[in-house]
Amino acid sequence: MGSRPFYPMNIQLSDVLGHTAAFLTTVSFVPQVVRVIKTKSTKDISLGMFLLMAAGVILWLIYGLMIMAWPLIFCNGTTILLVMIILYYKVRYK
Repeated sequence: MGSRPFYPMNIQLSDVLGHTAAFLTTVSFVPQVVRVIKTKSTKDISLGMFLLMAAGVILWLIYGLMIMAWPLIFCNGTTILLVMIILYYKVRYK
């Protein structure tokens, strides 16, 4: 995520941990999105929690854009899309 070049043979443990964490936290929304789309039920989902999550993810995305950190941009861009799908269903199918 810095200005150092990326060489596959020179991967830092911190990069592996960061990319793995970003991948897992982004993908963690997929099962919920699939369930919401299949059932059209969001009664057990907290609107407040997902609004706060959306705000936090948007701020992470803006931060990633400001420092041009592609892992942050990609993962948070993807996460906000998943969160927005859930929020859409939450509002649409009260």
